[in-house]
Amino acid sequence: MTTASTATTWSAERPWRGIMVATALPLRADRSVDHDAYAAHVRWLLDNGCDGVVPNGSLGEYQTLTDEERARVVRTAVAAAGDGARVMPGVSAYGSAEARRWAEQAAEEGCGSVLLLPPNAFRADESAVRAHYAEVARAGVPIVGYNNPIDTKVDLTPALLARLHNEGSIVAVKEFTGDVRRAYELAELAPGLDLLIGADDVLLELALAGAVGWIAGYPNAFPAACAELYRAAVAQDLDTALPLYRSLHSLLRWDSKTEFVQAIKLSMDIVGRPGGPTRPPRLPLPTTIEAEVRAATEKAVAAGHR
Repeated sequence: MTTASTATTWSAERPWRGIMVATALPLRADRSVDHDAYAAHVRWLLDNGCDGVVPNGSLGEYQTLTDEERARVVRTAVAAAGDGARVMPGVSAYGSAEARRWAEQAAEEGCGSVLLLPPNAFRADESAVRAHYAEVARAGVPIVGYNNPIDTKVDLTPALLARLHNEGSIVAVKEFTGDVRRAYELAELAPGLDLLIGADDVLLELALAGAVGWIAGYPNAFPAACAELYRAAVAQDLDTALPLYRSLHSLLRWDSKTEFVQAIKLSMDIVGRPGGPTRPPRLPLPTTIEAEVRAATEKAVAAGHR
């Protein structure tokens, strides 16, 4: 029998559960990838209570990487983690064939799962979405669907997610809409589909609604505090979770903003982690936003969060 605690805990059988950090990618001043710093960052996250990592997601600036860089990032993550099952590469691409090739690379490296957006080169209809996920599923590695209609303009509604799950194309969904009501509808339509928190600033609400994992942004800067928050939230220990959530929320909300990559990298720099610049077209933060992120980060540090 699965208990509430084991249902939300990482395991090799369901390696997409628990805290999977969508890793920022350290860049040098010349904007080349610092693979050594990235490897050290992966190890640091796991040593500080996180369960695994998600390389080549949006936070990892995958859209700006060459094929060689993107492949090496996955290999670096697997080697640093010491267990491919703890690595969930993002495999999103404009073409289904390309996304399948990235999933095949993940399978070859022994990764436990992959994260996949719906088609985003155009506003795909349901038939195209289903065909896309079915094609990538042929790589044979479990797929976590990523619902982000804000950026992709394609909405993986609870009904469509249930259909994808029933067809064997996905095992879980990273839910980024911020609409907590969807968690309850999804549980009714597809009770076997795992719900993963996809936006840091609705962590508590989705944990209470039954989420069994968190694809997370701000653990890049504060892994121990975020791990404590997640575990208290899924255990419904509100005496622990609610004060932590309130304390960290001024940071967590940046994960849902347009400037999330720059914001999280700035927080990393402030706490002494290798963040560095972003690649164009992302630009440095405007002065006013930088000041807000800096103030929220310094407040978290002063509160003792690590």
